Parts: sequence; C-alpha cells; structure tokens
Amino acid sequence: MNPLASRKKLLIAESELNREQLVQEWRTMADEVHSLASQARNISSFASAAATLIAGFASLRRKPSAPAAEKSSWWRTILKGAGMAGTFWSQFLSQSHDPKDK
Repeated sequence: MNPLASRKKLLIAESELNREQLVQEWRTMADEVHSLASQARNISSFASAAATLIAGFASLRRKPSAPAAEKSSWWRTILKGAGMAGTFWSQFLSQSHDPKDK
C-alpha cells in the first residue's frame, strides 16, 4: 500500500471518530437542555402556586368594608383560608403531576 492510500485511510478513520464524538456531544447537550427545560417548568409551577397562595393571604388580610367591619366573623375567615388552601393544593397537585413532564 502506498503512503498516499495509507494516509487517506487514516484520515477517513479519524473523520469517522470525530463524527461519532460530535454525535455523542450533541446527545449530551440535548439531554442537558431537556433537563433544564424540565427544571424551568417545575420552577414555573411552584412560582404560580406561590403567587396563588400569596394572593389568597392578601385577600384574607384586606380590611372589610364598613358594614362588614361591624360584625367580623372568625368562622368566615377560617372558611376563606380553607378555600384558599384547597385552591392552592389542587393547583399544586395538577402542576406536579403534569403529563408533559414525563
């Protein structure tokens, strides 16, 4: 085999190795991007649930209107809090079991 043919075979083999390494690096990068996207969705879900919780607490802390201020009911406050907690919990469950994450 002459030196030119030998060199050509070596270059082709090197090219195949480089191509395979590139494919592997691309797969690794795609997996990392997928993982980051999944983490971003989780953070977004928790942020949304936290915003709902904060809005619920803010609505509980608002001062009632003048006629309602005369007769403040602790029972009504508990029911509002329970309703808000239920809303928060159902939103949390629906977002944590999102089929798009699987």
